[in-house]
Amino acid sequence: MQTLNQDIKNHTFRPVYCLYGEEAYLKRSFKIRLREAILNGDTINYHYFEGKDADVRAIIDAADTLPFFAEHRLIIVEDSGLFKKDAGSLPQYLPTMPETTILLFVESQVDKRSKMYKAVSTLGYAVELKRQEPAYIEKWILSLLKKEGKQITRSTMNLFLERTGTDMDLIRSELDKLLAYTTGRDVITSEDVEAVGSVQITGHIFEMVGAVSSRSRDQALRLYHDLLALKEPPMRILFLIARQFNQLLQVRELSDAGMDQRTIAQKLKLNPYVAGKIRSQSRAFTPASLETAVTACVEAETAVKTGNLSDQLAVELLLVQLSS
Repeated sequence: MQTLNQDIKNHTFRPVYCLYGEEAYLKRSFKIRLREAILNGDTINYHYFEGKDADVRAIIDAADTLPFFAEHRLIIVEDSGLFKKDAGSLPQYLPTMPETTILLFVESQVDKRSKMYKAVSTLGYAVELKRQEPAYIEKWILSLLKKEGKQITRSTMNLFLERTGTDMDLIRSELDKLLAYTTGRDVITSEDVEAVGSVQITGHIFEMVGAVSSRSRDQALRLYHDLLALKEPPMRILFLIARQFNQLLQVRELSDAGMDQRTIAQKLKLNPYVAGKIRSQSRAFTPASLETAVTACVEAETAVKTGNLSDQLAVELLLVQLSS
């Protein structure tokens, strides 16, 4: 990301960029910043192609067109899949592209063995924008709040991140709600977070696993059906349950090995507060029971994929099994 920031700051651009990865907020942010820096509001010398049906010939024709009374022509190609399939003559064309043209690809996934990825890496810059670590997220949040003249305590920050997770789009959305709610006040409190924050699936999963640990089968099933009512897919719920038990097992093993909360958080790239909650919850299980739970999650997924159980029933039976 530092390279992108430097290019934007110095107004020195490479002929081709590829932004890829799972962090949609960062991809969108850098796409907008690059477009504004390169074009400065110019719409005449701008082309946009989207989707897997993007025509390679049309992209090349646009790239061959010299800019009209401007320094650059910018072409953005988004979600094309050209880095995971045959991109035709485009990889061979890139080295011959006019110096006035800048190509920006924005993709979800890339194959680093592909001709397109190798061409972009050689001629320009390809960067993976993945989910950021807790330290970066917290620093980003504090910078956004500082611009608005707001302050937040450590405990309130922890509560906020517990509810949002590390998805930057969601964090930005929830911050906007908090800023509007606290108009006229300098400090954001835990009460503010509770008042306006959306109930997130991760919090439900944590409660669900807590219900399993206390053998509260009815509560675990109630929380599950709450998520179904919120239109959460059963397989996503199963994935998050499995991830939670995996984290519990990892944290329990590291804790038993003598590691403290901060070291565990750093090793597993967790927010220290979240690591503390997981560590506390892991004490309600034995290492053997956590291994059994992880195995049961895998078996439930297999049962769905092989058609032996419906996805909704598989999760219900899993919760009954683990809380019995």
